[in-house]
Amino acid sequence: MDVNPDDEPIELGQTGVRVRVVAGSRRHPGADAVLRALVAETAAVPAGDVELVHACERCGARHGRVTVAYPLTASGSPRYADVAIHGDAIVAATGTRHPLGGAVEPVALAAGAVIDEAALHPDERAALRGLAADEAALARATLWARKTALLRALGHSDFIEPSRLAISDPRLDGGVGRIERGVPEFGSFWRDVVFHDVAVPGRRAATVAVIG
Repeated sequence: MDVNPDDEPIELGQTGVRVRVVAGSRRHPGADAVLRALVAETAAVPAGDVELVHACERCGARHGRVTVAYPLTASGSPRYADVAIHGDAIVAATGTRHPLGGAVEPVALAAGAVIDEAALHPDERAALRGLAADEAALARATLWARKTALLRALGHSDFIEPSRLAISDPRLDGGVGRIERGVPEFGSFWRDVVFHDVAVPGRRAATVAVIG
């Protein structure tokens, strides 16, 4: 099934990253098809020629962002890409300058204290207290989507507990988030991470994390 050309890509600021959201269809083309089409458009090659690899380059496991085996850039450098899916919503992203990762998370009213402690930094949990249930659920889902997107962008790396990272409040940062409290393993690298929230229909939060 072809990707609808009317689904115009979104440009993420000055990053050079392009994002396409496909949602609301009973018969969507599939995550890989959406990503192939987006990469093909940006590289000016046929979609059928785009080669995607889901296995990690270091360990062979299926984790982290997608690798674009073909095409490379004109200089021979890799293209960065990822795709995330939840229900009928697909978010695909690609660029040539910065590693990236994507995520889509459902907005759930009841997360549970145990899940919050495992996923959220104490500063983040404190910011959620006192919010109305709907508002807290959306903020929680956005924070978790941001952290998931970052871990996908990092790919094969030492495990980092999500609760050790504090990310800016999505209600206050205008949908462009930053890491406010990093971890020693990141060094100063965490200052170069930007989270770009992407609008998707339904009760979902979507984000593309861009490194650098």
